[in-house]
Amino acid sequence: MKNYSIIIGAGPAGLATAGRLRQAGKDFVVLERSEQVGHLWHLHYDRLCLHTVKQLSELPGLPYPDHYPTYVSRSQLCDYFTAYAKQFAIEPIFKVEVSSISPNTDGLRWTVVASDGREWSSDHVVVCSGLNRVPNTPSWEGQEQFSGSIEHSRAYKNPSTYQDKKVLVVGMGNTGAEIALDLAEKGVDVAISVRGAVNIVPRDINGRPTQLTGKQLEKLPFGLGDWLGNQIRRFVIGDLRKYGLKTKKISPLQQLKETGMTPVIDIGTVAMIKSGKIKVLPDVRSFEGDNVIFSDGSKQPYDAVILATGYRANLADFLTGLDPILDRYDLPKTPSPEGDLAGIHFVGFDNYKLGGLLGTIYTDSETVCESICKATPPQSA
Repeated sequence: MKNYSIIIGAGPAGLATAGRLRQAGKDFVVLERSEQVGHLWHLHYDRLCLHTVKQLSELPGLPYPDHYPTYVSRSQLCDYFTAYAKQFAIEPIFKVEVSSISPNTDGLRWTVVASDGREWSSDHVVVCSGLNRVPNTPSWEGQEQFSGSIEHSRAYKNPSTYQDKKVLVVGMGNTGAEIALDLAEKGVDVAISVRGAVNIVPRDINGRPTQLTGKQLEKLPFGLGDWLGNQIRRFVIGDLRKYGLKTKKISPLQQLKETGMTPVIDIGTVAMIKSGKIKVLPDVRSFEGDNVIFSDGSKQPYDAVILATGYRANLADFLTGLDPILDRYDLPKTPSPEGDLAGIHFVGFDNYKLGGLLGTIYTDSETVCESICKATPPQSA
């Protein structure tokens, strides 16, 4: 019986894993629910680009083209994913929605079942379905009667459909901050609803990427990196309390390491807030007619609400028995668990590193490939 690895997802994590296995001479099959590689990146808003530098955001075995800028754009990244699949002869089976992964008591260890009934079995299944598989869409009292539109940020493309509208962006992570900036730059009347304190750091300082500075600060002993990071943040970003923004008590580096939450990487939103072109408002409490009511009791009318409220991996939708290996965010603590889940691997779910998600994918895929190679005997010609 030929034993190939099953890779679920043809986004960057699935491509990186397949690329490494190809280079190691191991067989695999890639199952993808959409009709293209890197599908979710094709859906993101137009102006999106990486906030991590290109030299730390590559997939294994293929550098970015020399002409790509320091911060790779969404469209360039989509082209790169297509080129990567071609480079390593990765040909996913498209339009496969995985419904379950379960132990196989007869032969190979795991069976993957698709929603249309097709099955694949293997000793190794690599889950690369991504942190952003399912949009997180909170609900509030009265929103069904709201006269304006409410949509998740996944549906947002550009400001063209929001001209002459009053828009509220809910959530100030990197997506919310950048969408608000995109709208404000085109003259749209926009505000951000912010639930709590945030950490904001500049993407660049005097032309040098903050990511590279942060990696150097990480190496300093006795908490000096955290202290210097805080000083840089205070000097460049400043005190934003008078604009309605509180700053987290922990440093940006601490936040990333302890919670997995990336600080807001500022590319112009702070300046727009200070200029009054982006207003900061409290947490949303409810809806009433065309009004949004906030936690402080104030209310304002809006034509459109964009939910920059993140995503969920929702691994339990197709894989049970995960509780022992999940962290408080229901994400795997390790790429290659042991025990009852031996043979199940996870790539791209650790968001606690300064290198960003693509950096995590690079290292996770290496760990998983090594685990598969150690467990799988050489294949005969």
